[in-house]
Amino acid sequence: MTPERHFVVETADAMRDVGAALGRVARGGDVIVLTGELGAGKTTLAQGIAAGLGVVDRVTSPTFVISRVHENPSGGPALVHVDAYRLGSVAEVDDLDLELDLQQGVVVVEWGEGLVEDLSESVVHVLINRSDDADDEQRQVAVAGADPRWMEAVLSLAFPEVSP
Repeated sequence: MTPERHFVVETADAMRDVGAALGRVARGGDVIVLTGELGAGKTTLAQGIAAGLGVVDRVTSPTFVISRVHENPSGGPALVHVDAYRLGSVAEVDDLDLELDLQQGVVVVEWGEGLVEDLSESVVHVLINRSDDADDEQRQVAVAGADPRWMEAVLSLAFPEVSP
Protein backbone atom coordinates (compact mmCIF):
# COMPACT_ATOMS: atom_id res chain seq x y z
CA MET A 1 0.00 0.00 0.00
CA THR A 2 1.23 3.47 -0.88
CA PRO A 3 1.68 5.80 2.11
CA GLU A 4 -0.75 8.70 2.12
CA ARG A 5 -1.29 11.92 4.06
CA HIS A 6 -4.50 13.99 4.11
CA PHE A 7 -4.48 17.59 5.31
CA VAL A 8 -6.18 20.98 4.99
CA VAL A 9 -4.64 23.94 3.16
CA GLU A 10 -6.24 27.31 3.94
CA THR A 11 -4.82 29.68 1.30
CA ALA A 12 -3.17 29.84 -2.12
CA ASP A 13 0.12 30.81 -0.45
CA ALA A 14 -0.13 27.74 1.76
CA MET A 15 -0.73 25.62 -1.38
CA ARG A 16 2.47 27.06 -2.83
CA ASP A 17 4.23 26.08 0.42
CA VAL A 18 3.06 22.48 -0.08
CA GLY A 19 4.42 22.57 -3.62
CA ALA A 20 7.71 24.07 -2.49
CA ALA A 21 8.17 21.24 0.02
CA LEU A 22 7.65 18.72 -2.78
CA GLY A 23 9.93 20.66 -5.12
CA ARG A 24 12.76 20.67 -2.58
CA VAL A 25 12.89 16.86 -2.55
CA ALA A 26 12.09 16.29 -6.22
CA ARG A 27 14.80 14.90 -8.46
CA GLY A 28 15.19 14.60 -12.21
CA GLY A 29 13.12 11.64 -13.34
CA ASP A 30 10.27 12.22 -10.89
CA VAL A 31 6.65 12.49 -12.00
CA ILE A 32 4.14 14.44 -9.93
CA VAL A 33 0.50 13.84 -10.90
CA LEU A 34 -1.95 16.58 -9.89
CA THR A 35 -5.65 15.76 -9.73
CA GLY A 36 -8.55 18.05 -8.88
CA GLU A 37 -11.45 19.85 -10.45
CA LEU A 38 -11.12 23.15 -12.30
CA GLY A 39 -9.93 25.85 -9.91
CA ALA A 40 -8.79 23.39 -7.26
CA GLY A 41 -5.24 24.75 -7.11
CA LYS A 42 -3.21 22.45 -9.37
CA THR A 43 -1.33 25.28 -11.10
CA THR A 44 -0.82 27.05 -7.78
CA LEU A 45 0.77 23.87 -6.44
CA ALA A 46 2.95 23.65 -9.59
CA GLN A 47 4.14 27.23 -8.90
CA GLY A 48 5.29 26.08 -5.48
CA ILE A 49 7.02 23.03 -6.93
CA ALA A 50 8.88 25.33 -9.34
CA ALA A 51 10.00 27.56 -6.45
CA GLY A 52 11.16 24.52 -4.46
CA LEU A 53 13.21 23.34 -7.43
CA GLY A 54 14.80 26.78 -7.87
CA VAL A 55 12.99 27.62 -11.12
CA VAL A 56 12.46 31.38 -11.41
CA ASP A 57 10.20 31.48 -14.49
CA ARG A 58 6.60 32.55 -14.07
CA VAL A 59 4.57 29.33 -14.04
CA THR A 60 1.11 29.47 -15.60
CA SER A 61 -1.23 26.74 -16.74
CA PRO A 62 -0.03 25.12 -19.97
CA THR A 63 -3.64 24.41 -20.99
CA PHE A 64 -3.33 25.63 -24.56
CA VAL A 65 0.27 24.60 -25.23
CA ILE A 66 -0.08 21.22 -23.41
CA SER A 67 3.54 21.20 -22.18
CA ARG A 68 6.01 23.86 -21.11
CA VAL A 69 9.63 23.43 -19.95
CA HIS A 70 10.95 25.84 -17.30
CA GLU A 71 14.73 25.74 -17.12
CA ASN A 72 16.43 25.86 -13.75
CA PRO A 73 19.13 28.58 -13.56
CA SER A 74 20.60 27.00 -10.41
CA GLY A 75 21.61 23.89 -12.36
CA GLY A 76 18.99 21.69 -10.73
CA PRO A 77 16.30 19.80 -12.61
CA ALA A 78 14.02 21.71 -14.96
CA LEU A 79 10.26 21.78 -14.41
CA VAL A 80 8.29 20.17 -17.21
CA HIS A 81 4.71 21.34 -16.64
CA VAL A 82 2.05 19.42 -18.58
CA ASP A 83 -1.71 19.88 -18.80
CA ALA A 84 -3.19 16.59 -19.97
CA TYR A 85 -6.81 17.83 -19.85
CA ARG A 86 -7.13 17.68 -23.65
CA LEU A 87 -5.25 14.40 -23.98
CA GLY A 88 -7.46 11.36 -24.25
CA SER A 89 -5.03 8.48 -24.27
CA VAL A 90 -1.63 7.19 -23.26
CA ALA A 91 -0.70 7.28 -26.97
CA GLU A 92 -1.24 11.06 -27.02
CA VAL A 93 0.93 11.39 -23.91
CA ASP A 94 3.60 9.28 -25.64
CA ASP A 95 3.60 11.78 -28.51
CA LEU A 96 4.88 14.44 -26.08
CA ASP A 97 8.14 12.47 -25.56
CA LEU A 98 8.07 13.12 -21.83
CA GLU A 99 10.57 10.30 -21.33
CA LEU A 100 13.21 12.58 -22.86
CA ASP A 101 12.18 15.45 -20.58
CA LEU A 102 12.43 13.15 -17.56
CA GLN A 103 16.15 12.80 -18.16
CA GLN A 104 16.64 16.47 -17.33
CA GLY A 105 13.69 17.41 -15.20
CA VAL A 106 10.76 16.85 -12.92
CA VAL A 107 7.52 16.28 -14.83
CA VAL A 108 4.40 17.77 -13.21
CA VAL A 109 1.19 16.68 -14.93
CA GLU A 110 -2.17 18.28 -14.29
CA TRP A 111 -5.08 15.96 -15.17
CA GLY A 112 -2.59 13.12 -15.67
CA GLU A 113 -4.08 10.38 -13.52
CA GLY A 114 -4.19 7.11 -15.46
CA LEU A 115 -2.03 8.51 -18.26
CA VAL A 116 1.51 9.04 -16.96
CA GLU A 117 2.18 6.63 -14.13
CA ASP A 118 4.31 4.37 -16.34
CA LEU A 119 6.76 7.18 -17.16
CA SER A 120 8.80 6.70 -13.99
CA GLU A 121 9.28 4.48 -10.98
CA SER A 122 9.13 7.62 -8.82
CA VAL A 123 5.58 8.95 -8.98
CA VAL A 124 3.71 10.99 -6.42
CA HIS A 125 -0.02 11.67 -6.63
CA VAL A 126 -1.57 14.84 -5.26
CA LEU A 127 -5.37 15.07 -5.05
CA ILE A 128 -6.85 18.50 -4.31
CA ASN A 129 -10.51 18.95 -3.33
CA ARG A 130 -12.20 22.32 -3.02
CA SER A 131 -14.59 23.32 -0.30
CA ASP A 132 -18.27 23.33 -1.26
CA ASP A 133 -18.30 27.07 -0.46
CA ALA A 134 -17.27 28.90 -3.65
CA ASP A 135 -15.78 31.79 -1.64
CA ASP A 136 -13.67 29.53 0.55
CA GLU A 137 -9.99 29.10 -0.34
CA GLN A 138 -9.70 26.01 1.86
CA ARG A 139 -8.62 22.81 0.13
CA GLN A 140 -8.30 19.24 1.29
CA VAL A 141 -5.12 17.73 -0.08
CA ALA A 142 -4.08 14.08 -0.23
CA VAL A 143 -0.52 13.15 -1.17
CA ALA A 144 0.49 9.58 -1.93
CA GLY A 145 3.86 8.32 -3.04
CA ALA A 146 5.78 5.11 -2.62
CA ASP A 147 9.15 6.86 -2.36
CA PRO A 148 9.88 7.66 1.32
CA ARG A 149 11.36 11.06 0.51
CA TRP A 150 7.95 12.26 -0.75
CA MET A 151 6.26 11.30 2.47
CA GLU A 152 9.07 12.78 4.53
CA ALA A 153 8.54 16.11 2.77
CA VAL A 154 4.79 15.96 3.26
CA LEU A 155 5.03 14.93 6.90
CA SER A 156 7.25 17.95 7.56
CA LEU A 157 4.39 20.28 6.60
CA ALA A 158 2.51 21.87 9.50
CA PHE A 159 -1.07 21.54 8.30
CA PRO A 160 -4.03 20.04 10.14
CA GLU A 161 -4.66 16.38 9.34
CA VAL A 162 -8.05 15.22 8.06
CA SER A 163 -9.50 11.76 7.69
CA PRO A 164 -9.38 10.20 4.23
